Amino acid sequence: MSQMLQMFQQAGAAQFSAMIGQVAPYFASIAPQMVELRPGYAEVHFAKRREVLNHIGTVHAIALCNAAELAAGSMTDASIAPGCRWIPKGMTVQYLAKADGDIRAVADGSEVDWSQTGDIMVPVMAYVGEKPVFRAEITMYVSQA
Repeated sequence: MSQMLQMFQQAGAAQFSAMIGQVAPYFASIAPQMVELRPGYAEVHFAKRREVLNHIGTVHAIALCNAAELAAGSMTDASIAPGCRWIPKGMTVQYLAKADGDIRAVADGSEVDWSQTGDIMVPVMAYVGEKPVFRAEITMYVSQA
């Protein structure tokens, strides 16, 4: 079991969410709440608040990217084979609608072959309520440690 998944299970969602900003300080900028983490799935929420807004009062594109990377990275860590490591290599994003509320970012890796190494494409969708507002495909480079 990955250290990240073990930390999530032992600490619980609230404490894990507080700790993630210590591990990777930039993630703290969106004040994320990791709601669920398991192999093949991660869900991160963050509130629409002044610190994450753009000039038109919607959630800033980079805040959405930040949540997507946190969800995808956490899920990748929980999903890859023992003895492997990962690093994000690239991200392609699409903005689907104005992000005018609290955000729910979901990395669903149920269709990913986690036994492979090399470039793995990790899909992430972000929603306001049930409305899709953002789609990302994050390339994770997975290699033997």
